[in-house]
Amino acid sequence: MTLIKSISGIRGTIGGSPDDGLNPLAIVKFVAAYATFIKKSTKVKTNKIVVGRDARISGPMVKQVVLGTLTGMGFDVVDIDLATTPTTEIAVTMEQACGGIILTASHNPKQWNALKLLNERGEFLNAAEGNEVLEIAAAENFEFADVDHLGKVTADNTYKQKHIESVLKLDLVDVEAIKAANFRVAIDCVNSVGGVVLPDLLYALGVKEIFKLHCAPHGNFSHNPEPLPENLTEISDLMKHAKADVGFVVDPDVDRLAIVCENGEMFNEEYTLVAIADYVLSHTPGSTVSNLSSSRALRDVTCNHGCEYNAAAVGEVNVVTKMKATDAIIGGEGNGGVIYPASHYGRDALVGIALFLSHLAKKKMKTSELRATYPPYFISKQKIQLTPEIDVDAILVKVKEKFAQYDITDIDGVKIDFPDKWVHLRKSNTEPIIRIYSEAHTMKEAEELGGELIQIINDMCK
Repeated sequence: MTLIKSISGIRGTIGGSPDDGLNPLAIVKFVAAYATFIKKSTKVKTNKIVVGRDARISGPMVKQVVLGTLTGMGFDVVDIDLATTPTTEIAVTMEQACGGIILTASHNPKQWNALKLLNERGEFLNAAEGNEVLEIAAAENFEFADVDHLGKVTADNTYKQKHIESVLKLDLVDVEAIKAANFRVAIDCVNSVGGVVLPDLLYALGVKEIFKLHCAPHGNFSHNPEPLPENLTEISDLMKHAKADVGFVVDPDVDRLAIVCENGEMFNEEYTLVAIADYVLSHTPGSTVSNLSSSRALRDVTCNHGCEYNAAAVGEVNVVTKMKATDAIIGGEGNGGVIYPASHYGRDALVGIALFLSHLAKKKMKTSELRATYPPYFISKQKIQLTPEIDVDAILVKVKEKFAQYDITDIDGVKIDFPDKWVHLRKSNTEPIIRIYSEAHTMKEAEELGGELIQIINDMCK
């Protein structure tokens, strides 16, 4: 059994001893710490916290413990139950709540669950705030409410529709163009909340016909829930048989979006943000942001529109911080996470789908033809295992010195930008490894670049 505590929340496998798995005792402790933090830090006048969950098997159990703990801490809870992560984020601001908790382990397998913690803006806590919650939990420095000050739970199942309506109202979502295109769309919702919301969204957008894979939200994921090509063979086959124009795949909490071309080939998750940013920039010029490990294609497309691109440290909260600092009009991460501030500051597959279909409708191209219009890059993702006694920070400093003649970024590990490729080295926060991401115009070049850095690091360790 596994329990991982981090600044972004707590996640683990269900069951185990109190200090080992994600069990009711661990949940109570962490939720009470979060409630204590919110109570002393929020500027919102209401006493409400929103709780939403994905469709994991453990979701109902975890939710009941969370609701009981929050009411026991004196908070009123708005229980929106089955909801995407972006739906819960939107609900926090619509409710003018103090915060929110999303019960989801994102793309992890079914035995995992997690508590993701939101502030009063419906955004994830930053590093300092997350650390404060961890410290409160470790010290058990919280106090439950007396009988006269217990909170109450209110169920609200309207937020799926409110989220869809907010997407339809976005200026760049062109429902009429989508209707006129008579799109046939395939979806794979991996037996989670995407199966509840995506069909309603697509019909509201005017999609002609929908081919559904794994839309029953029972939490027994039909395949590995991370939307990577090796896990998406079924929808790839379906695209060709159904003669669909485009396919959409989401992870269990629907904040990541992968796109499949009409010929069954992957659009490439890295290019979800690239294509949508191209559409947004063609109508509303502005700056863009992605993390250091995302494709250079976003920078290229941004520059082609005469706009400014900026890179952030890896992690959604870091991307959002950089977007606010640069007044970015769109941003996100190369894992299919689209952040569009005109909607809200969170990764949102619903927004991504609506903007992509608007783009595809206006371009009057096949999905594969649209993909071919973007710069061709390939990313290799490797890692190197180190012994615990090796000083990873010292190795990264040496790498930085060795490649000092190139453009170096060190806000999150070390990224070396060569004229036609890049490599990014980051140490893991949980295990003695260095993650090595590299990108070039062919996969062979990208893998060779990563391999070269692995050899250099191995030589340094001798």
